[in-house]
This record gives sequence, C-alpha cells and structure tokens, in this order.
Amino acid sequence: MKIVIPGGSGQVGTVLSRAFHGDGHEVVILGRGEPATEAPWRTLSWDATSLGAWTDEIDGADVVINLAGRSVNCRYNPANRESIKQSRIVTTRLIGEAIARAEKPPPLWLQASTATIYAPRFDAPNDEATGIIGGDEPELPDTWRFSHDVANSWERSLDEADVPQTRKVKLRSAMTMSPDRDGIFDTLLRLVRRGLGGTSGDGKQFVSWIHDADFVRAIYWIIDHEGIDGAVNLTAPHPLPNAEFMRELRKAWGTPIGLPATKWMLEIGAVFMRTETELVLKSRRVVPGVLLDQGFSFDFPTWPEAARDLCQRWQEIN
Repeated sequence: MKIVIPGGSGQVGTVLSRAFHGDGHEVVILGRGEPATEAPWRTLSWDATSLGAWTDEIDGADVVINLAGRSVNCRYNPANRESIKQSRIVTTRLIGEAIARAEKPPPLWLQASTATIYAPRFDAPNDEATGIIGGDEPELPDTWRFSHDVANSWERSLDEADVPQTRKVKLRSAMTMSPDRDGIFDTLLRLVRRGLGGTSGDGKQFVSWIHDADFVRAIYWIIDHEGIDGAVNLTAPHPLPNAEFMRELRKAWGTPIGLPATKWMLEIGAVFMRTETELVLKSRRVVPGVLLDQGFSFDFPTWPEAARDLCQRWQEIN
C-alpha cells in the first residue's frame, strides 16, 4: 500500500510510519518543517494552508491518514486557541479538496479526532453509539468547552468534505502509549522515576489510553474492514481512574511512592509549564464499541499489563 500521512512527524505518526514501513508499505509524510533525512520513509514539505505539489501524493494513494493540527499542549490564550482550531479545520478541508480533485482518489481517509469530544463522565463509559458528546454542560470550565468546540469543528470539517469515492473514518483516539522519547508515556514515566507520579487532583477522573501495538493493529483492522466508517474510538476497553492508573504505573516501574498533586498545585504548575490542567483533570471514560463489535481483539486490554510492557521497552531503548 501507499500511505500518505499529513502531519505525521509527531509521536503517533512515527509509531504508524515505523510499523507501515517495517511491513513493506510505502509511507509518505507531509510536514511543515524541513524534510527529514534520517527516516527511512519519504518526508515532503507542505505549508498546510494551500494546495500544492503535495497533492500528487494523494492521487493514487491507498490510504490517507491526516494527523495534522497544532499541539494542544499549551496555554489556551486567544492566539493559541485560534491556531489550534484553525490548524485542524484548514488542513482537513485541504485534504478533502485534494482527494476531490484526484483522478484516482484514495479509497480510505482516516481523519484524526479525539476521545476528548465526549462529555466528562463518571456514571458510564462513552462508546460511539450511546456516548454523550460534550460541550453543553452548564458548569463546564471554559478551557474544557473550548476543547469540545475544537473536536466538533474538526469532525464537522470531515463530514463536509464531498469525496463520494472515499470511505471516511473519524479516529477518536485516546492517549497513545509508546516508549518513544517525549511521548505521553515517557512524560508520565519521568514523573514516576522522580517520585512525582502520584494521584492528580482527587484521582477520580477516568483515563482512557491505548497501547501503541493495539493502536497500529486497530488502524490495520479499519483498513481491512471496508464496512467500518464514521466514528471509531481508538481506546483500550478498560479505562480506569487516575489514582489507579498512576498506582499501576508506579508498580510496573517498581516505585512504591509517588507524591500526589492537588488541583491547585496542578493549576500553578500548568502556568509555569505553559499547558492546561484539562489534560490531566478531565474525566475521559471512553470505550471502543465499534472495534469490539467488529471482533477486534486487544493484545493489551488492561493497563497493568500494558504498563509492564511499556516500562520494559522504555528501558531497552534508553
């Protein structure tokens, strides 16, 4: 297969590119920086705002996986909010235009979305069929409401794309856990190794996650099952509260103690780290209804076994 990945230079794109290339597929990354020379796959430059020569790569491709969008790991000031939202809307519309103009449009378009689109629930998990889309809750913090607006606008841009010959899938992904440097798992493990990996806030908020091996396998599954379209939750089937999540990570690493961080401590830390507490305090209780209904089997369905595997692999590469 020929697989084109706009915005594929980050952690998730690297996980996918490494797997696809290792399996003998042609991988083309579209990135805004200088083309990477050390990667074994091709990387081309695009400005992510206008059509250009990069559209030739879309024409005749087998799969397009659009991961483009500015990182949300920043303060949600007005300028950053505009950049976060528009970077997703504009690039999604661009991919749609490129596919619509192609003489041989790709049969499948996988569009990044986020599990954050769902309401922060404690009472029941959110699946694709019965999950509650968030954003209308009366007492929702402003930064959380912004994230819901971004997610909904992102998906709406995909819905509006007129590409009748191309199957469209929204990837509502949870945190993809891989041992790669500077990924989310590496960040969490750094806290654990320094004795800071305790409960965040009251620890009751749910954490949804997916092991990188299952993430790759799920992408292949979607590619191979032509009946799958629309929203797909890319999450492990067993989300768990933050307190338990961090306890199991400490256990996997062999660290008995982790200092907790109260909500006010996290708020102060977020200012200095130029990020938002939503990333750790919002409850994300999301389950993969479509994948399970279609017969997908997870290699790492629960966090303790996933954490042990990730810790072992992290040690092997560091």
